[in-house]
Amino acid sequence: MQGKDVIKRLKALSDPEAVDGMSLFGINPENTLGVSIPNLRKLAKEIGKDHKLAGELWASGIHEARILAGMVDDPKAVDEEQMYNWARDFDSWDVCDQVCMNLFWLTPFAYQKCYEWSSKDEEFVKRAGFALMSRLAWSDKNAADREFIKFLPVIKREATDGRNFVKKAVNWSLRQIGKRNLALNKQAIKTAKEIQKLDSKSARWIAADALKELTSESVQSRLRGAR
Repeated sequence: MQGKDVIKRLKALSDPEAVDGMSLFGINPENTLGVSIPNLRKLAKEIGKDHKLAGELWASGIHEARILAGMVDDPKAVDEEQMYNWARDFDSWDVCDQVCMNLFWLTPFAYQKCYEWSSKDEEFVKRAGFALMSRLAWSDKNAADREFIKFLPVIKREATDGRNFVKKAVNWSLRQIGKRNLALNKQAIKTAKEIQKLDSKSARWIAADALKELTSESVQSRLRGAR
């Protein structure tokens, strides 16, 4: 299947009213068709893995085509140059998160990019570093606790970044690490309490929100039950 054929399919699924709704959630409406994620997943399943097609879809600049590119690309064919080029193209939180959650975390470079990107100035590149941390904490079942403990000083360091899409991703990564198991829950709570003491409105919000969830009875019961 060629990129132009897929884009034709996407345009046939477009919904201008959905675009208006997406903008209310902070999604960039530029070059956006209003195609739902379930429809994109259905199309991705039909297409299968296709690295060349993914590149064509990304180059189109169309919002949903880029999300679809992350769904159909082959992580074994993705190199570091492609990852950074795509990350620099991120212009909306949902494209950033979808590509990280569907593709980038499956590459051999995922842990490395968490460190590299979390220190970048570009808002969505930086967000991508924390989105990757979150996905790895959630899905990399074989990783040792030490891999996530090493992320905690990075989370603390960047907790003072007040940009909305960064601070929410920092918070997300702290919560995901803290929900992985009891040992990491204790470490994440300790880090959240350290963040709470920082002289920063953003840091205080990150800490308060994370502590509320990580110390909740629902999370504690689940973790104790999984022990």
